[in-house]
Amino acid sequence: MSCPACQASTPPATRVRHEDVPVYTQYATADLIADIAYHGRDPGEDPAWAATGARTQTEYATWCRHLCGLTCLRMALAHRDGTAPPLLDLLRASLPHGTYLPTDDGGILGMFYAPLLEYARIAHGLDGQVHPHLDLDQIHERLAAGALVIASVHKEIRRPDRPAPGTGGHLVLLTGYDTTTATLTLHNPSGHTPTSRVAELPVDTFQTFFAYKGISFLPG
Repeated sequence: MSCPACQASTPPATRVRHEDVPVYTQYATADLIADIAYHGRDPGEDPAWAATGARTQTEYATWCRHLCGLTCLRMALAHRDGTAPPLLDLLRASLPHGTYLPTDDGGILGMFYAPLLEYARIAHGLDGQVHPHLDLDQIHERLAAGALVIASVHKEIRRPDRPAPGTGGHLVLLTGYDTTTATLTLHNPSGHTPTSRVAELPVDTFQTFFAYKGISFLPG
């Protein structure tokens, strides 16, 4: 998963960027995300649902809103290997590790960080670290060491020109950090436009959405 532009230096380089990270979304059809997010479209009605590896449309409809973290993992695997399993294949394989749990009312809890890391290590040889507290210096250091970083943010980070409604609840993949311009680059599984799916944001803006926790995946 490492690349020449992503190697660590001492001190870390001012500009660190993972190149050629694929852009994947948690929904089968990226062009429908704006309607799903802001116009009430049912994501389960996506005509391309089978492309995710879902066995039935009901399976896809049940899970698609919950798969931001596994989409980040899928991007990390594809960056390392050049390919990655379909999203619902990752989900089904990860469930025995406890990545998600059912609730009494039929809902879904998760994704849980430690079980995801356990699954990634056992099934894909992808080691890493859970960060109950993840600050900006750690993000810079991890990226400079060749890692990719999953960060917990509010889903409305896709519209960074608006005030953040809160922090956390959604996961994005951090792929670059430029300390000279004070910007972070991220891949957003629920980005509703091409520029929100791969975005370069001022660090100050990112912080307003950031819950200061996440996971880093080390280079394989």
